[in-house]
Amino acid sequence: MTKSTITLSGNPLARRAVIKGAGASLVAGALADALPVQTAVAATPNGAEIWSREYWAKKGDVPLWMYRKRLGEPKRGEQPRPVVFFVHGSSISSRVFDLNVPGKGDYSVMNEFARYGFDCWTMDHENYGKSGRTSGNSDIASGVGDLKAAIGVVSQETGQQKFHFLGESSGALRAGAYAMVAPERIDRLVFAAFTYRGEGSPTLTKRAEQLEYYRSHNMRKRDRDMIRSIATRDKPGTSDVAAVEALADVEMQFGDQVPTGTYLDMTANLPVVHPEKVLAPVLLVRGEYDGIATVADLEEFYNKLPNGDRQFAILPGTAHSVVLAINRQLFWHVTRAFLTMPTPIAT
Repeated sequence: MTKSTITLSGNPLARRAVIKGAGASLVAGALADALPVQTAVAATPNGAEIWSREYWAKKGDVPLWMYRKRLGEPKRGEQPRPVVFFVHGSSISSRVFDLNVPGKGDYSVMNEFARYGFDCWTMDHENYGKSGRTSGNSDIASGVGDLKAAIGVVSQETGQQKFHFLGESSGALRAGAYAMVAPERIDRLVFAAFTYRGEGSPTLTKRAEQLEYYRSHNMRKRDRDMIRSIATRDKPGTSDVAAVEALADVEMQFGDQVPTGTYLDMTANLPVVHPEKVLAPVLLVRGEYDGIATVADLEEFYNKLPNGDRQFAILPGTAHSVVLAINRQLFWHVTRAFLTMPTPIAT
């Protein structure tokens, strides 16, 4: 029987470095010290306007592309809106959070959360999307450096110091690793398709067959079929084929190679996020059929979290990518509820 499990209390569940090469090419092109931005406005179905803008951060010499969406252009003196920063995974860029799938409903989680009243931000990590290309493998530690650079821009633009973070797959590992070193920047954390130790994971067991390749190569093949496999490897039918093809269309413009760093970390270096060092409230979200981590693996992580404000949700009819799922509204629902939890009166 299919079921959804959401744990709302803080009680434990029942048992259960950036390497840069000389002359590295930059997809962004030659960038001046003052990096350009672009702004756009789009109408939502209810008539409200979603405002968007591109930004650039710099991590040393590496330019990092950033993107922002919210209802209406920011105005001086207005009440700041809660910021949620979306962190992408190993094989795709931040396009997964702002996907357009004609005739299939809204797949843009950034649009959805902008309508909820959030100030939504995302970025392309080093060697992904529009961000700079280097000779590094863009591992989890590199992703933490990316987030440090990006959050400086978010803080400057919003005037805020603490932010929500939502990461999917290795994006959840990046967000968690960042939370360990910058707890003062974290409000609430959402980890989707997360893995802790990786024990018993069919996906990571299969991936580990290529471990020596990941150790000796900084890039790996990521073609259209590989992108399709993200949505089909666990449970075909949990994602719409049209959505996966739309994602492949936008991703292939960036080429058929992506870094190996997060794959290496996930097959040889787990755990990279230590629950005892994650001090903020956490929502763990797992697709019912996700092969990246077992329920037992996630429960072990959950039970070691020090903050009593934590939840664990298993979403029925979903697999690895809850952002791409046909039942993605379930993900939106539990995430919105968690990010808008009232402040407890009694603690």
